[in-house]
This record gives sequence, structure tokens and C-alpha cells, in this order.
Amino acid sequence: QVQLVESGGGLVQAGGSLRLSCAASARTFSTYAMGWFRQAPGKEREFVARINWSGGNTDYADSVKGRFTISRDNAKNTVYLQMNSLKPEDTAVYYCAASSLDSYGSRSQQAYNYWGQGTQVTVSS
Repeated sequence: QVQLVESGGGLVQAGGSLRLSCAASARTFSTYAMGWFRQAPGKEREFVARINWSGGNTDYADSVKGRFTISRDNAKNTVYLQMNSLKPEDTAVYYCAASSLDSYGSRSQQAYNYWGQGTQVTVSS
């Protein structure tokens, strides 16, 4: 069983930055693809970014491309989401996800078999 613990959420003004972290308990973390998803109030959970097992391949939702950066440190079993130029529409609960099924990763939530509990990000205007 893999446990994922997110941290780094909070309240920030529009234009500001936050860095989310997700620490994984898996000894085989370096073989997992990782993803970030978010869910705003009244909306479905949506894809934000993903990174493959080595960190050499990433993908972003169009809404965050150029503002957010996903990265990972396999030595620390941690994946990060650097969020810059934040907008009020980025307000959501952000979830970290891990896939032991596909080391490349996917935009589909069904590709991920482990999920964190989520961390709230609120961007004020």
C-alpha cells in the first residue's frame, strides 16, 4: 500500500506563487508515474500535470501550461508542483496521484491507483 501526503497549500493573492509537495511511502517510488489533479467547488476533478518515472517527460493542462512546473526527486520520494502567476480560478483542492500501472503517466484519473488526501489552494483576487 502506498501512502501519499500533500503539503504546501494555503491562501495566496493573485499573481503569487506556491509550491506543493507530495511525499510517497513507496519503496519503488522511482518506478511510478505521478500526477497532480484538482477539484474546484461544484466541479469535477481535473488533470493538472503529470511526470513520468524518471522525470524526463512531463505534460500539463492547457490552463496551467507556462505557469506550473511539475518535478520529482526520487531520492526523497517526493513530487512537486511549483505554481506561479496564480489566478483565482486556480482555487481548488489539489490531489497528488501515483500510478504503479503505467510508468509514463496519463491525463486520465483511471491510470492512477493511489491518491493523497488533498491540499487546499485558495487564490484571492
